[in-house]
Amino acid sequence: MSKVEITDKILYVGVNDRDIDLFEGQYVVPEGVSYNSYLIMDEKVVLMDTVDARKSEEWLANIKVVLGTRQPDYLVVSHMEPDHAGSIAAVAEEFPDMKIVGNAKTFTFMGQFFDFDIDSKKVVVAEGDELSLGKHNLKFIMAPMVHWPEVMMTYETSEKILFSADGFGKFGALDTEEDWACEARRYYFNIVGKYGAQVQAVLKKLAGAEVNAICPLHGPILKENLAYYIGLYDTWSSYRPEDEGVLVAYASIYGNTAGAAKQIAEMLKEKGAKKVAIADLARDDMAEAIEDAFRYDKMVLACSTYDGGIFPCMEDFLSHLKAKNYQKRTVALIENGTWAPMAGKKMREILEGMKDVKVLENTVTIRSAVKADTVSALDKLADEVMNA
Repeated sequence: MSKVEITDKILYVGVNDRDIDLFEGQYVVPEGVSYNSYLIMDEKVVLMDTVDARKSEEWLANIKVVLGTRQPDYLVVSHMEPDHAGSIAAVAEEFPDMKIVGNAKTFTFMGQFFDFDIDSKKVVVAEGDELSLGKHNLKFIMAPMVHWPEVMMTYETSEKILFSADGFGKFGALDTEEDWACEARRYYFNIVGKYGAQVQAVLKKLAGAEVNAICPLHGPILKENLAYYIGLYDTWSSYRPEDEGVLVAYASIYGNTAGAAKQIAEMLKEKGAKKVAIADLARDDMAEAIEDAFRYDKMVLACSTYDGGIFPCMEDFLSHLKAKNYQKRTVALIENGTWAPMAGKKMREILEGMKDVKVLENTVTIRSAVKADTVSALDKLADEVMNA
């Protein structure tokens, strides 16, 4: 069990998973992921969430070490996604007298996942309801669509601890030493990103609360400089660019389009762009490309024409952006085609269907290979990007 200090009476019992290859079946997690779970020890003992079924045995052992001879009175279920709820049946069997706390939608989903007798155990709560444990008191805050409809957060009023469900989470096991923002950003935009309005709604609910620590379901417990983390969530969920900079993302077949993308990236640096990131959409992590698209205020897309349309990895990238509510950005286009270049037109059609996305009027067209006139056109486009 990772040694994580929260308070004397609020204890960590979660687990690290370094064996997982893909999180949610699609996101690479080279440093693994943590499944966080907590115990609140008072006159009543509360277990805050379970873990993925793949780590049930290790998690139950952690709980027993902390509990000793005691039994949990309640299990609070913040979120029914299997990476957090996968061990509900196992812990219900282990502690048969334990009640399960959730909202109405929690129990609808629970019945879809499990077959044990839920009705005899359930305690249904709604917005603002409270549960006294003795000296500690839990207040429930509904957070629908952050990022499932049953999600709720819990505020412990005596020690002022926020149990934030998937909010403020990140990829990476707890023993990973890395910058929080990078993997939290990749996690947020790829998993929660579509639901910015709902995140804003929860931030407004929390605005008046004093918070000494944030306990998410993934990643480290946050205790210091909380305004920094909350500020990033406000920026991300309102779709404001976090940094001035440019993502150059390309989809190239034989390398000519890639060459043009790398050239304009260098031009942008020479012209004073504060940050320039580049992504090969056929090879690089798609989730990281999505992260950078939202991080920066501008983007250049370079794409080969394929079957009269967009090269598949670029089409996939644009589909992800649309699904995650990409908006409030400026985009420039580069296309390539030997006989009938169409990628620019097709990309523009997709981008113009997104909210507040400005697509620069000039599209640079490459006819097979980069020539002197292409370099001149790229230089002009780089100026337009810098001045946009």
